[in-house]
Amino acid sequence: MPLKINYGPIVALGRAKAQIRARLAKMDGQKLEAHTVLPAKYACGPHGLGDPADRSLRRVEKEVMIPMKLRDRAKAEKCIPQVQDFTKCCKDAGIAMVLKCRKENAALKECLTQWYRDPEFIAECTNQYLEERSEYRRTGIPLREQKRKETTSF
Repeated sequence: MPLKINYGPIVALGRAKAQIRARLAKMDGQKLEAHTVLPAKYACGPHGLGDPADRSLRRVEKEVMIPMKLRDRAKAEKCIPQVQDFTKCCKDAGIAMVLKCRKENAALKECLTQWYRDPEFIAECTNQYLEERSEYRRTGIPLREQKRKETTSF
């Protein structure tokens, strides 16, 4: 008994390819619009990274990025003595730091909490974040690379 092969799917695939080629030939002179997952305001701009002038914040920026900037700036600029005291205590105490450095940890937490609740500092950090985001959207170069280029350029 001869073996029967069903060529139906192969023929259908060939027809589909031919139809796609015909559509592409018709569209050859037309400009195609790119379809993206993101809303238009997040995919526009000179590099497709969003509008550089847009000052609105997404939820993740409000809840993650801005608090992260607050924490980093508070540790680096506002609570320097507390951070140094806590770091020194942890280095000296070793494994027992959990028990021995409670006072320094409490002082650091108090200082950081004070700055987390300061409306002027929050507004300052938010504006700084928006400026950095705007610069990224304008140039397409991430902040890390910009800083690296500044430090390595002669």
